[in-house]
Amino acid sequence: MRRTCFETVLKLQKKNKKIIFVGSDLGPGFMKHSKDKVPERFFMEGVSEQAIVGMSAGLALEGYLPFVNTIATFLTRRCFEQIVIDLCHHDLPVKLIGNGGGLVYAPLGPTHQAIEDISILRTLPNMTILAPCDANEMRSLIPATLKWPHPIYIRLSRGDEPLITKKNHKFVIGKSVIIKRSEDFIFLSTGITSRIALNASKKLDQEYKVKSGVIHFPTIKPLDTQTLVRSIKKAKKIITVEENVLAGGFGSSVLEFCSDHLKEHLHKISRVGLKDAFVDDYGDQSSLLNKYGITEAKLVNKMLKLIKND
Repeated sequence: MRRTCFETVLKLQKKNKKIIFVGSDLGPGFMKHSKDKVPERFFMEGVSEQAIVGMSAGLALEGYLPFVNTIATFLTRRCFEQIVIDLCHHDLPVKLIGNGGGLVYAPLGPTHQAIEDISILRTLPNMTILAPCDANEMRSLIPATLKWPHPIYIRLSRGDEPLITKKNHKFVIGKSVIIKRSEDFIFLSTGITSRIALNASKKLDQEYKVKSGVIHFPTIKPLDTQTLVRSIKKAKKIITVEENVLAGGFGSSVLEFCSDHLKEHLHKISRVGLKDAFVDDYGDQSSLLNKYGITEAKLVNKMLKLIKND
């Protein structure tokens, strides 16, 4: 996913001279091919995350299309005020690409784990939040952002994720993707948790004869409310899944929508995500997902328990 993202940005840069890449402290070899091929539109600014957000705002005001990239925790926590004032107040078409959303940087501990980036940025007017699930989706996501007139945050995982979307998948901002159809028992997921939800759904079908479905939400803000209305009204049980703290995250956005528009269906919805605590362990992404219960087995057990207790 990560490699596909930057290869696609470079491909677009060759066609559109308004596209500029701005990075922060990403290593001397990072995107060397871009630096060599479009050096006048490639900037690596060192440890200066707040400055590059301001820089991107200035470029956007001059008519350019900046893609800004650094580690997700630094881009969201450290640059929050610049994102609010420079980007969202001016409603500028800057694309923020956050490396290592969720638990990707597990070996580096809690300071590098972007477990609340969705929650932080979801509060901001004019901000759009995208969390693709694989390289196929990323390949069509980047071109789709060019004509979007608002700030965008793109949450990247570590890369090399198994493909669950079709090769010709066409990404549309604000639209969800039905990965696996079913009406009674549904997982609503985003980012790389859509793969976990898909595996859980297949296991429910094969081992427990429970027909379940998966709806992937690559756009967290704005939500695909039309699909939410259709699926929630028909479903018996729904589980939201995310690699983000539960407070203010994707699942919260679903509950908020239901509280405003589908109050009688709120009882159907349960959430799976990270608890209200800093991550207190090291390891790799998979081991921490397992520790915090964002796994195929935990999703299967949770859905079975909800069905049993109905």
